[in-house]
Amino acid sequence: MGGAVSAEATVEGLASELGSYLDISRINQVRRAYYYAEQAHEGQMRKSGDRYITHPLAVARILANLRLDHQSLMAAMLHDVIEDTGIPKDALSEQFGEDVAELVDGVSKLTQIEFRSRAEAQAENFQKMTLAMARDIRVILVKLADRLHNMRTLGPMPYEKRQRIATETLDIYAPIANRLGMHAISTELEDLGFSSLHPMRARYISKAVDKLRGSHREIIEEIRGKLQQKLEERELPGKIQGREKHLNSIYNKMKFKHKSFHEIMDVYAFRIITETEDDCYRILGAVHSLYKPLPGRFKDYIAMPKANGYQSLHTTLFGMHVNIEIQIRTEEMENIANNGIAAHWMYKNESSGVIAVNQARVDRWVKGLMEIQERADDSMEFIEHVKVDLFPDEVYVFTPRGRIMELPSGATPVDFAYAIHTDIGNAAVACRINRNLASLSQPLQSGQTVEIITAPGAKPNPAWLSFVVTGKARSSIRHVLKTRKRAESLELGRTLLKRSLKGFGAQLSDISEAQKQLVVNHNQVNSFDDLVSDIGLGNRMAYLVARQLVSGGTDDAGEGQSNIGNIEDGKYGAVTIRGTEGLLVKFASCCKPIPGDPVVGIMDEGNGMVIHSDTCDRLPEDDAGRARLTHLKWAKDITDEFSVELRVELERQRGVIAEVANAVAMADGNIERISVEDQNARFGVVSLVVHVHGRRHLARVMRRVRNIRAVTHISRVRY
Repeated sequence: MGGAVSAEATVEGLASELGSYLDISRINQVRRAYYYAEQAHEGQMRKSGDRYITHPLAVARILANLRLDHQSLMAAMLHDVIEDTGIPKDALSEQFGEDVAELVDGVSKLTQIEFRSRAEAQAENFQKMTLAMARDIRVILVKLADRLHNMRTLGPMPYEKRQRIATETLDIYAPIANRLGMHAISTELEDLGFSSLHPMRARYISKAVDKLRGSHREIIEEIRGKLQQKLEERELPGKIQGREKHLNSIYNKMKFKHKSFHEIMDVYAFRIITETEDDCYRILGAVHSLYKPLPGRFKDYIAMPKANGYQSLHTTLFGMHVNIEIQIRTEEMENIANNGIAAHWMYKNESSGVIAVNQARVDRWVKGLMEIQERADDSMEFIEHVKVDLFPDEVYVFTPRGRIMELPSGATPVDFAYAIHTDIGNAAVACRINRNLASLSQPLQSGQTVEIITAPGAKPNPAWLSFVVTGKARSSIRHVLKTRKRAESLELGRTLLKRSLKGFGAQLSDISEAQKQLVVNHNQVNSFDDLVSDIGLGNRMAYLVARQLVSGGTDDAGEGQSNIGNIEDGKYGAVTIRGTEGLLVKFASCCKPIPGDPVVGIMDEGNGMVIHSDTCDRLPEDDAGRARLTHLKWAKDITDEFSVELRVELERQRGVIAEVANAVAMADGNIERISVEDQNARFGVVSLVVHVHGRRHLARVMRRVRNIRAVTHISRVRY
């Protein structure tokens, strides 16, 4: 009975705490949820030997400190009931209402699935968390409080489980708490995770911090005294607090910024809490008059808040032979910095513009996550996209109309374009930075004004994936490329299939739906379109599928005997290519074919068709390989440019390279690259990569270069 009495005392202790901001009827509902959970968990114990109910109660206490609403506290009491005691969601709904049942269900679902690997577990968990957050942000607040109490009581767990939970906390939960602006919970989760993963390092850093703090006490007090004196002198209200450095952040600075422990700890950090925004700027002036500010170290997060709603003035001063970091903020900003989105409930009854803006930011972030979630193929791809968004080191840039856009460090104009709107990103062709034309891959700097130039019909370039950093840009580009690849594989597959059917004297329109379905079933694919797409991707041979369609669905005989002669002499009719077919038609880098060259296509598994010159040494010699070749012909009206490599042997003379370049330009050629390969005192060999429209244009270019007196020989290079 003693256990029950002490538990009751703690729930009564919680109830008296809640009295400061909840009315009696709501406190009674929280109390009722506690007794329901106590009964449901009767007989269950934690690893530490405590009764299980102590955990839900502790989670509710954490949320009570954040002054969360009564429904969140009830969900905290009941959060393990569905999972651990077999009580269905309907029963909770009947007892405590639909909202509480939904919250409990949301929290339960975050930890329910069996996973094949830890990475997948984290990704899957995070994906579910996103869906839950989109429905009700309180789900994640309960989950964070649950994780925080579990981390505080991780000691009795087996080593393996401790490591897994700590890693997941550092990878996912701490960054989410940070992204929601909940600094106090985020730093505690980080420090607990770090201490659990690296107990020796944590102990060493902790001891070193205590030792250093003792020896620096006098300097700290002296700086604090001077700051206090300056504020009193100017009659400015302000509480001055020392700022603790957290173990995990010290460790990360040592590890990733390669700073020594003393370099990090020789900075003295203070926070000044004042009454109004106006006071913040006045105090900034006062501290700058006391000590010299370091150039480039001032940040105004009041005018430009961080993505998670954080606001403060940051400045670094040099005084008394040491660096002094100072943060200046109001009481409300301090609350938002520590409690982030949870501060929404603290100020719910007061009209606070800051809170509304903060809420809007979180809503926008969650909405962005939902967009990425819809485009991702699986949970691993999804988490790869959002991890960057959870660790932003922000840059702030402006739209031409003066709107501030916040992007992660290293973001490019393409990231900026997608941040404005997916359609603008997809149609981007160029950009202006501070009114000057700039590269789309150039990393942006804070304070720049960025303008995106779009063109109708433009498409994302696959090369963008190598430099974009935001999840939204990456997932949007991949989504468009996947859709485009699918459409192109269908078109190419259909062309190849029609040509193969022609060889059997049949047309695609003659094939009945029943015949198509038989072939689909035989090849074990979901649809006829999937089968055609596989042909376009090079995963299946058009000839074999055509024969199955003609013979009634299952003829697989003679797979190697694919009527090679017919393919080689083009009996089926050649496939026409323009050279601009997109992602699934590539030109071989070995022979660099151009319009006018006799060419063949060879299917490259999963990647479509590669076009070679028909005399290329890289083409297969065996019958099975020749069977994979497709006879091609060039369209008549090609206007695109193609790369050709030329080898020019010449006598060395002053200005001869310029003469060669001029000759190419006179023949309307475009030089991509020019380099001297080999030379002695009298002769040299120059390698030229030139863009031409076709064979005739190439002949014109070569004739111009050959006419230069110093040129002894010119030839086209094929590897």
